[in-house]
Amino acid sequence: MFTGLIQALGTLEALEGGRSRIRCVSGDLPSILQDLAIGDSVAVDGVCLTVVEIEASGFIAAVSPETLQRSTLGRMQPDNSYVNLEASLRVGSKLGGHFVTGHVDGVGCLQESVLVGNSWEMSFAAPPTLAEVWQQRIAPYLVPKGSIAVNGISLTVAECDRASRWFKVAVIPHTYEETNLRTLQPGSWVNLEGDILGKYVEKFLHHRVGGATEPMEAITPEFLAEHGYGNG
Repeated sequence: MFTGLIQALGTLEALEGGRSRIRCVSGDLPSILQDLAIGDSVAVDGVCLTVVEIEASGFIAAVSPETLQRSTLGRMQPDNSYVNLEASLRVGSKLGGHFVTGHVDGVGCLQESVLVGNSWEMSFAAPPTLAEVWQQRIAPYLVPKGSIAVNGISLTVAECDRASRWFKVAVIPHTYEETNLRTLQPGSWVNLEGDILGKYVEKFLHHRVGGATEPMEAITPEFLAEHGYGNG
C-alpha cells in the first residue's frame, strides 16, 4: 500500500529475465533505500514492484509480462526517462495522499499542460488505440474532486466530461517540480490508478442483493433526481 506522495526520482533499465534496474537519482533517497529489504514493495511510476536485489544506489525488481502490458514500464519513452519512486507505507506513517495500491488500471495520454497562476492544469485522455480499455478500466472511477494516481502521484480530479473521456488535474509547483510530471509532453503516456474506495462502492452498487436474480439499478443522475436527490 502507498500514499501517492512521491519520495524520489529514478531511472529504469530493462534487464533480461523479467527484471528491471531502478537507480535513485534525486529526492529523499534515504526514505527509499534505508531499511530496504529483498521482498519489499516499491511503487515505480505508480506500479508496485517487488525488490529482488539491492544495490548501492537502487535496486533490481521483478516485472511480470502483465505489468509490462498494462503499464508504461514496457514502453518507456525518451521524454519520460525518469520514474517516480515511493516506498511502501509503514504502520504508523502519515497518510497525506490517498490509498494507492500500485495495481495500475491502465494508461492515459497527456493532452495539454497549461500554467495557470502558479499551478499547472494538466489534461489527460485515452491514447487513441486504447479508448475501449479506458472506458472499461478508467472512466468508471473519474468523478470531480475524486482521487486518482497519475504515475503514482496522488492527485484530485478537478474536472472531467460527463462521459469521463478525459479529466483535468491542478498540480501545485512542488509536485510539478519534484516528480516526472515536469518531463511530460503532449502525447506522453502515464500510468493511472482509480481510487480503491470507488472500486468497492461500484462493486457494492452492482452486487446482487439478497440472492436476487437481477442486479441493483444503476445509480445515475436521473435515478438520483427521481428519488429526490440533487434538488437542494
